[in-house]
Amino acid sequence: MGEELAGFTIGVTADRRRDELAALLQRRGARVVLAPALRIVPLADDTELREATRTCLDRPPDVLMANTGIGMRGWLEAAEGWGLAEPLRSVLGGAYVVARGPKARGAIRAAGLYDQWSPESESCDEVVDHLRRRGVAGQVIAMQLHGERQPECTRALEDAGATVIEIPVYRWAPPTDPAPLHRLVDLVAGRLVDAVTFTSAPAAEALLRAAGDRTETVLDALRGDVLAICVGPVTAEPLVRRGVPVSAPSRARLGALVRTIVDELPRRTVTIKAAGHLLTLRGHAAVMDGELRPLAPAPMAVLRALAQTPGRVLSRTALLRTLPRGADEHAVEMAVARLRAGLKAPRVVQTVVKRGYRLRVD
Repeated sequence: MGEELAGFTIGVTADRRRDELAALLQRRGARVVLAPALRIVPLADDTELREATRTCLDRPPDVLMANTGIGMRGWLEAAEGWGLAEPLRSVLGGAYVVARGPKARGAIRAAGLYDQWSPESESCDEVVDHLRRRGVAGQVIAMQLHGERQPECTRALEDAGATVIEIPVYRWAPPTDPAPLHRLVDLVAGRLVDAVTFTSAPAAEALLRAAGDRTETVLDALRGDVLAICVGPVTAEPLVRRGVPVSAPSRARLGALVRTIVDELPRRTVTIKAAGHLLTLRGHAAVMDGELRPLAPAPMAVLRALAQTPGRVLSRTALLRTLPRGADEHAVEMAVARLRAGLKAPRVVQTVVKRGYRLRVD
């Protein structure tokens, strides 16, 4: 496995598969910040789920909307515990089954059921459009929910004449420890991460909620320096709605998500020639003549500022604005000294007496 992502820092907001995603990114050299935005909580009280299951047995659905793999498996496992698994499989076996995505399809088939249709976009809207065209007047639709109710989808189907049984298998809750999420908000706002990954739309909403009065600052970062990478278009929707350009793989898979990151992040790097060296700027490192040189945030900030206009002199005051608040001109000198030491090429950053510093391009 290569080091395609060496020098980049990536935030991971997933909960359930965060370790798997982190391992895939770290294997490619990335530094990973784990910050679950939400956690999936099984229903503490199964009363609602049991009642919905009983309703399905009493009024066998004509259509089953299977939204997620984990939700379908959870529903069937709960029914097994109540001794209702076989009757439930039997009534679902007579339904027209729509699997919203590949994971839901896998769970359906593992249960011995057969799915008849899936939307290309994996969106609820496309499912609703398909069912309305097919005709649902007078039909019963069992809608397996994925974390939150979908009132718009339910209402659209009911307006078309269907009876909708909502199946609440699990719900979203805030993370047990919110500190990592708030730290990620700090890093995004300070543009100290290169990308943030999202595997669910509620996680994207949760990150913005955690930002509080800094929401616009976070959105500005995601519209510019920080790449937002979503597992699919449904996940991306809350960000797209707020004007954030989003990258997403064509298939909603973690492996495809990582390949998208490997393709996208290196393209966003800046490469310049300085003092006879080829210098590429990555998130928290520079690549000097093909060798990675990790840098602390302050020297990296100075290097970014100087690299915007190679050869142009920037004053200490100008460079001070790139450093954290509270820094003074001495901090600029320290950052430059650490930058030279980190690059192991002291001639790259030139001191121009009484004026400031520049990247030597001659």
